[in-house]
Amino acid sequence: MQYYVYIMSNNQRNVIYTGVTNDLVRRVYEHKNHLDKGSFTARYNVENLVYFEVTPDVYAAIEREKQIKGWNRKNKNKLIERKNPNWVDLYETLL
Repeated sequence: MQYYVYIMSNNQRNVIYTGVTNDLVRRVYEHKNHLDKGSFTARYNVENLVYFEVTPDVYAAIEREKQIKGWNRKNKNKLIERKNPNWVDLYETLL
């Protein structure tokens, strides 16, 4: 099985969300469609997948998520911009 650490953003790029999942397509779909109306991503319209990593190790994925969440915003932006300098929504590339 594969596990994904991912970062999503709103259109203005002023809010980001970091998460971990074993089904990235499903999880991003849930965020985009605000299936959990009370969630952070629904409240702040966080709908664009801007970064993701893949690992076969669930524990590594969880640790990486914690690591990224602990970073300041400048370092998170650098991580995103190394792979996705224009912050385009990567969701379509998964389909």
